[in-house]
Amino acid sequence: MKSKIKKLLCMTMIGVLAVASMVGCGSASSSTGNVSGKGTNIYFSIPDVDDTFRAALSDAINEAAAESGATVTTEYCGNSTDEQLHMIEAAAASGKYNVIICRIVDISTALQMEIAAGDLPIVFVNNEPSSEYLKADKYIYAGSFEQDAGRFQAEYVWNKLGNPSSMNIVILEGEKGHAGAIGRTNAIKYFYRDNGVDANIVFMDHANWSDTEAYEKLDVFKLTNQSFDAIFCNNDTMALGAVKWLKDNGYDPSKYLVAGVDATADGCASIKAGDMYMTVLQDAQGQGVAAVNACAVLSKGQSISSIEGATDDLKYVLVPFVPVDASNVSEVQ
Repeated sequence: MKSKIKKLLCMTMIGVLAVASMVGCGSASSSTGNVSGKGTNIYFSIPDVDDTFRAALSDAINEAAAESGATVTTEYCGNSTDEQLHMIEAAAASGKYNVIICRIVDISTALQMEIAAGDLPIVFVNNEPSSEYLKADKYIYAGSFEQDAGRFQAEYVWNKLGNPSSMNIVILEGEKGHAGAIGRTNAIKYFYRDNGVDANIVFMDHANWSDTEAYEKLDVFKLTNQSFDAIFCNNDTMALGAVKWLKDNGYDPSKYLVAGVDATADGCASIKAGDMYMTVLQDAQGQGVAAVNACAVLSKGQSISSIEGATDDLKYVLVPFVPVDASNVSEVQ
């Protein structure tokens, strides 16, 4: 599995270098491989692991920490910003930890979390705060460039449909205010605008990463009696809910394209079955390693500049997204 993911990631590395430049971060630095985390005590704050990707990311962080010799203490704050703030304050005050990994509940509270952390550096994951709240070698983000996921979706679907000049699309977004939902959705819109495509969004709503909510939202859309060509989903779980809705309502998924993000096991199985059209690999394992490597150096007062994927402004460690369809889905599983 690891070698297959590496092979896929190599295919898009050039694109990642370009992306780093576009977001004002410079090019990715050279790799030094895994970093020793011996003596690193990490406090990991995350809402929960109910979501498929959050669960995979949490597992990856714990696995990477164990392999590097670091120690991780994980606490769940639910969906409460206040609870997360109090937990981080308590962790910092305990004196037990020298670095924090934070899957932040609300990106607008990044500054509050940084104040709560005191002198401890923070590695944000899975929900990216604004760059203005990041600080070189102190408060960084380890993850993927969200706009790439939406751009890959938009381009693949457009090509599959024969590059039409106009199309009707449905967009199912993740959690409101989540950086991934915002970045992926905006990238779809920008891609079509930049390519002169009249992409008419006939329905768009938040389905909160849930297959059940995706199905329910599409039931609401059905009442509008509007035609559509494709359904873009910010993650695979919602995409699977969309596929089920299509089938239950007599639509052929091979004609009404569904695109997801994450390349989960279920999402890949759906592609193999000919139901979902495509997804985008969000490498939970790679992001976990990136986060732990960043923790290892930051906890020692060192720079992330030596870590693979680190950007020149030292605010990001980027792990590339990879588009996945029937042609390469077997390499992911």
